[in-house]
Amino acid sequence: MIRLIFWIAVVFAAIWLWRKFKNPARAPRQDDKPASLSMVRCAQCGVHLPEDSALRRDSHWYCSKPHLEQGPGNGAR
Repeated sequence: MIRLIFWIAVVFAAIWLWRKFKNPARAPRQDDKPASLSMVRCAQCGVHLPEDSALRRDSHWYCSKPHLEQGPGNGAR
């Protein structure tokens, strides 16, 4: 009976080792984007949006092309 338990343990250990070395642990994936994006405020309407989606003219940020054309408005405080 002890030999049977021993061989079962050997088989399970072999399977576990085979699976462990077959699929090695992968390194954590690093994204190109930073963990958090900085938010900017539209100078025309005041809505907040990510900097990579905003349009910039001089020192002002805008949420869309029509607001960029209108210039600073009520949102610029």
